[in-house]
This record gives sequence, structure tokens and C-alpha cells, in this order.
Amino acid sequence: MTRPELHDDPGAAGDWTASGVYRCAPDVYRIPLPLPNDGLRAVNVYAIADDAGWTLVDAGWALAESRELLAGALDVLGSGLAGVRRFLVTHSHRDHYTQAVTLRKEFGAQVLIGAGERPNIDEAIRPGHTAWGVHGARLHRAGADELAAEMDAVPRGERDMAGWERPDGYLADRAVVTVGPPAARRRLEVVETPGHTRGHVVFADEASDLLFAGDHVLPRITPSIGFEPRPTATPLGDFLVSLQLLKDRPDAALLPAHGPVGRRVHERVDELLEHHADRLDATLKATEEGRSTAFEVAGALTWTRRERTLPELDRFNMMMAVLETQAHLDLLVQRGILTTEDHGVVMHYATP
Repeated sequence: MTRPELHDDPGAAGDWTASGVYRCAPDVYRIPLPLPNDGLRAVNVYAIADDAGWTLVDAGWALAESRELLAGALDVLGSGLAGVRRFLVTHSHRDHYTQAVTLRKEFGAQVLIGAGERPNIDEAIRPGHTAWGVHGARLHRAGADELAAEMDAVPRGERDMAGWERPDGYLADRAVVTVGPPAARRRLEVVETPGHTRGHVVFADEASDLLFAGDHVLPRITPSIGFEPRPTATPLGDFLVSLQLLKDRPDAALLPAHGPVGRRVHERVDELLEHHADRLDATLKATEEGRSTAFEVAGALTWTRRERTLPELDRFNMMMAVLETQAHLDLLVQRGILTTEDHGVVMHYATP
């Protein structure tokens, strides 16, 4: 594998997934790591110079190719994997968490994550847990029995538990993590931003005008909502409140987990709030036209920036579309705009 090279970050001008080490602020480097089985293509890990080593924000998926690229990137920075003192993980999805656990076993780095992720991690490491189980039940609730059956038939094999262990500690909302050598200390404030997952956090470096945003604010796409082992009742409501929370804080340069750097947080938050307002309007309109299940409503909407219809998506993304529609419908119920009726397992939605 080609040794990564050090560059100044090109922002939106270049391919954000290209392997390398990208300087995006003084003593802060972006390291994109591959996600070969994931439509997101790569995840950005951020290396922050620390006292006698490095603190990494997020870790990547525990894959051989990812480990090799991370090792090469840290070697370029004069360290290697043994120089990582700790991982600050934004949430417990495998492309952010699992490599931190596997590297901790080998090198002893500390792994820290938001306190709100404890239920997700407890469920993920529970004997007998299957990631598919909770989502299958949600698809049946959405009236998508055929899609649930197709997903259930996908071969999965035995689950690899190598990257699933508890962290060394849980970070409380508004805790401050100090990073950097004595002459250049950074204060990273932990800010709870539930929605994408129930315990998602971002790390705010206000003095340096930086926000390590994880998947909460992405520059080109909208993050999935509540795709986790233990979702809350209204994850979209949580997400919108969390977006407004960032809008009420000082603006900052956006350092996302997926996508290029170069945007500002407030600008992108405004776009995401507008997107979901439009989506709620479209969801309500489809219900007023007589569609009553999340599956039926999802079929009336278009998906991705290419505005594809639901049948044009692959099975996994069709599932994600149906579950996102369900989250919008549940928020409309929470706001008193729609009502619900149980028809056996399936939930039906209607205007009062």
C-alpha cells in the first residue's frame, strides 16, 4: 500500500476520500479511512497533537485496510499507532467506534464516548444481540413486510465481536477534555447532540473556531436518524433540537466525519433545518392524500440528491428511507398534527 502523504486540506476542491494526511488547522490533521462496504465511502478521523502523542476524534471501522492506512498516516506525523493516547468517539456506529476498541487491545489507548451511548453499547455487546432485530420490527410497524422479509433473508454469518467492548469512560454533556502540550492546550467541550444516535456528541474547540461534528452535521448529505440498537421514541425531534442547539452556540469551521472540510456550522445547520421542514411538509401532504403507513408515505417521496423513487433504491437504502419516513411521521404525531391507529403490528397515521 502506498505511504500516505501530508498535504494542506483542499476542502471541497479535491476528493475528500483520497488517502492521505490533510492539515486542516494548526496541529489538527484529517485522515480519511476507507469504508469498503458502505455507501459513505470513507470516514474522517481527526488527529490532534497531544502531550507526547495524539488524541484522535473517531477511529474508523476495524478493518485491515483501515488499520494500515491509519498506521501509515500516523507514521507520517512522526508517531505510529503506539503514539495514540486516546480516542474521543462521537457515537457508537462501527465506522467510528470499533477500530478504537481493537487498537486499545494492542496499544492501550483510552477510549471515551458520550454518556448517552451507554444503552446502545450495552445492547451491542449483549450475548445474542443481532443488529437486524430491532430494525426488522420497525419495518413491520411501518407496513413493509415484504421488505422486512427480503432483509431477513440476507446472509449475515456470525457477528464479529472484535470491536465491541465497553469504553474506558463515558463523557458527560459539557465536560471539557484538555488536549495538547502545555504550551498549546486545547479545551474540547463535549456537547450532546442526540438524533443520529441517542448519545451522539460533538467536540467544540471554541478558541480555535473548530467543531468536530461527527455525523451530526455533514456538509453534503443528511445523516440517518435513530439507526441504532436502542432508538428513542422521537429521534427526529431530538435531532432538530440538537441542530438548533448548535445554531445558538458560536459559529465554527465544520470538521465532519463524512465529506470535505471548508463549510461553516451555522450555514449547514440552516440547510438541514430547512430540509427537514420541507420533508415534514411533504410527509404530511402524502398522509393527507390517503397514504397511512410509513412504507406508503415513503413511496410517495423521492430520495437522495438524485431524487430517486423508493423502488429505485437498493434494499438497505430502501429500509433507511422507510425508517426515516417513520421518524418524520412520529414527529408529526408528537406535534399533534397527525394521529395514529394500531392495526395489529402495523401503525397507521392520519390527520385528526
